[in-house]
This record gives sequence, structure tokens and C-alpha cells, in this order.
Amino acid sequence: MKLVFPSQLTILASSLLIVSHTALAAPANDPATLAQIRDSAMKQDWAYDRLADMTDLIGPRLSGSAGAAAAVEQVANAMRKIGAKVTLQPVKVPHWVRGEEKAQLVDYTGRPSGITQKVVLSALGGSGATPAEGLTAPVIVVRDFDELTARKAEVKGAIVLFDVAFDDEMAKGGQAGRAYGRGSNYRTNGPRLAQELGAVGALVRSVGGADFRLTHTGATILVDGKRIPAAAVTAEDAMLIARLSKRGPVKMHLTLTPQNLPDADSYNVIADLPGTDKPEEVVIVSGHLDSWDLATGAHDDGAGVAAAMAVIDTLKKLNLKPRRTIRVIAWMNEENGTRGGRGYFDMNQQKMEQHFAAIESDNGAGRPLGFMGSVRPSMVKYFAPLQKSLDQIGAGVFDRRDAAAGSDIALLERAGVPSFQPLVDFTTYFNFHHTPADTLDKVDPVELKRQVAVMTSLTWYLANMDENIGRTVVPQ
Repeated sequence: MKLVFPSQLTILASSLLIVSHTALAAPANDPATLAQIRDSAMKQDWAYDRLADMTDLIGPRLSGSAGAAAAVEQVANAMRKIGAKVTLQPVKVPHWVRGEEKAQLVDYTGRPSGITQKVVLSALGGSGATPAEGLTAPVIVVRDFDELTARKAEVKGAIVLFDVAFDDEMAKGGQAGRAYGRGSNYRTNGPRLAQELGAVGALVRSVGGADFRLTHTGATILVDGKRIPAAAVTAEDAMLIARLSKRGPVKMHLTLTPQNLPDADSYNVIADLPGTDKPEEVVIVSGHLDSWDLATGAHDDGAGVAAAMAVIDTLKKLNLKPRRTIRVIAWMNEENGTRGGRGYFDMNQQKMEQHFAAIESDNGAGRPLGFMGSVRPSMVKYFAPLQKSLDQIGAGVFDRRDAAAGSDIALLERAGVPSFQPLVDFTTYFNFHHTPADTLDKVDPVELKRQVAVMTSLTWYLANMDENIGRTVVPQ
């Protein structure tokens, strides 16, 4: 028999008390904590205030511009102010500058003497330039790449118009992304294919669902030495040109004077909330800081950046400390190069195993319905407590996919990092995406709060999971 002395009994009792308290302590992902995070996010205006600062005080933020540089400083300062550890990661970015852009229909069948018609257009990112005085050429209207090839004899020396309508019915049916992908394919690849057949210019019907004579800009993949003038025309002007072309030949005078300048210095803004017992493991939550230059990028992607920033702000206000490090990233240059995402991947290639998960929000600030993620099917059940919490605000859907990454985290996902994004209703998103209408007034403050609730809850949940969700396998 082993004797136990009084002093040992005291120590033993204390030890049992500690074990008992540890066993009874609520886990980080318990329902009460998840509810606290959700409800706090739904009461805060911090993200909307940061979005207002970005859009109203700075405006457009195209890579290489003064606006982009100001946004880097503004976001870094805001994150420092709430106590995050901020790092600026240098990245070289494209520097394309929009110049003069105008067009007129100067000849067509039935044109009254002295009459010309203005065409509303905006140069596409990476477009080449016309001579300063512009150029005059016939316009050839095609409706797909097959017709372009079939009419290649007519293309040389002409301006090609890709008249492909945005499928609004598909968008209303819940397939807005597919509708956009179909139209944007002509914006991205059309100018290059037209140039290869000898065209002197390329026009693309604006890709979007609101026909209010809005232009929809975006990137094209023209390269140095082969850049022709390329622009988006409004849906109304594209339809006019198509109607006139049925009457006979149409001729346009086109002036575009953009400049492709040397790459500029910029930064990804990285803000960390260090983890407690697993600080070497990282959960990224992010949005992209740059925007196109026609508007202030409130939906694309100011809202995503502001919501990601608010993850740390929400947790700080609740004094909640994650097990894994939460890393907010405001990516630079998603719109016309994704240099920020590639730069981060290149810098961290040897640390992929330490990246537990990555989240990016880049589908606007519409109604969040839940989240999507690239986890293995067997792991879906482990997210049930999170779904149950988010059901209280109508955002409990988990849409599991083989690939779910936004542009900036796509390389991370392909390297095995499970990737997530908010599942957002973006039926009407392409009404203003990349247009002059993407402004703060289009963002519903309540829906932005709901997105903050989803992103903060998801980030916290991932940062504190006991289960190892494993590496993802993305189809190539």
C-alpha cells in the first residue's frame, strides 16, 4: 500500500480540479462562440465604413495607379490600428493607362448627308493604341469565333465587332457565372484572334445584364508587338452596328490612345492575427484591392477586402484568439495579371503544408447564402455546426466543390490548400461589374454585414478545427 501525505492530497486535488476544468471548458467552435461571432458581425458597420473610405476617398484603384498606392496605405493603416501585425509584400504589377477613347460611325447605307453617329465605348485593359488622329476602317460583325474564321478574308484591314449578347435569362436562372464566362471569353481572346487574322481593331459587346448604355471593361491578352486597339462597346451600340451592317457596309472612325507603361512597384497587404497553440498553421481570408478604372470597385472587390479586414476586427472586439494564425490578405493586381496571388505563392511554395485553408471573396456583396469549399466529400459532415449557426441568418448552405478558389488563391488550391469563398447570390452582379456603375450606393449595408458574419464564422471555424481536413485534389 502506498501512503499519500496531506501535501500530496492537496496537489492531487488541484490537479484533478485543473483536469476537470479543462475537460469542461467549451471548445473554440462551440455553438455559443459561433453565435457570438455571428451576432456581433451583424451589428457592426466597421466593414461598410472601411468600404466607404476606400471608394469615396480614393476611388478607382487600377494596378500601378496613384489610387492603388493610396489603397495599400489606407488598408495597412486600418489593420495596424486594430492591432494586426502588418506586412507589405512587394510585387511588380502591370501599369496600363487609359487615354482618349471615342468612335463615330462615319459611313453606312442610307446615311443622310452630314450625319455621323457616336459610339459609346471603353478601351479594354492591355489595348493597343490608334494613331493620335484615330483610324477609319470598315466594321465586320461576327457572332462567334467560327464566323470570324469563316470570314477571315474580310477581316484584314477591318475592325471586328464580336456581337455576343449576355444571356440574362441564364443569369436569372442562377447561372450568372456561366453567362459571364461565355461573354468574357470573347473579350479576353477575341482581340488576339482578330489581330492574328489582320484586323486593325477589335470591339466586344459589353458583358453584362443591364442595357443602359454602360461599357464593361476588362482584361484582354494582347501582348507587346501585337497590340491592336481593343474596346468594349455598349450593348445598344453593338446592336445598332449589327442592324446597320444588315443594310450594307459600315465604316467607323476610332480613336483609342491608351499606354502600356513599364511595370510598377506595388504590394500585397498582409495582416496577421497570430494563433495560440498552432501559430505556424495559417488560414487566409482575403479579397483583391485593385479595381478597374471606370468606377470605384465597390462590389469588385472593395466589399471583399472590407469583409476580410472585418474578420480580425470582429474577433478583436470579442477578445477571441484563434488556435491557428488568421491571415488577412488584400491582393494586388487580380484584375489584369494576378501578380499578387502568384507573388505570394512563389514566396511560400515551401510552406504549403502550413497553409490549413484559404478563403477569397470576389463575387460582390450580394445576399450570402452560405459558403463553398474544395474539401473531400468525407469532410463535409464536420462543418455541420458551422452551417447550423449560419442558418440563423439564412446563410447555412455548404456547396462542396472539387475546385472553389478565387483567382488569387487558385495556385494555393492547386498546391493542395483547401479553398473557400462565400456563396453569394450574384444574379444582378454583372449589371454593374467592370462598369462605371460599380459604386458604393450599389452595396446593401445589411448584406455586407451578413457577408462579414459568414467570413468571420468560417475563418474562425477553420482556425480552430480539431479535424485535419486534409489536402485538396483539384482536377487539372
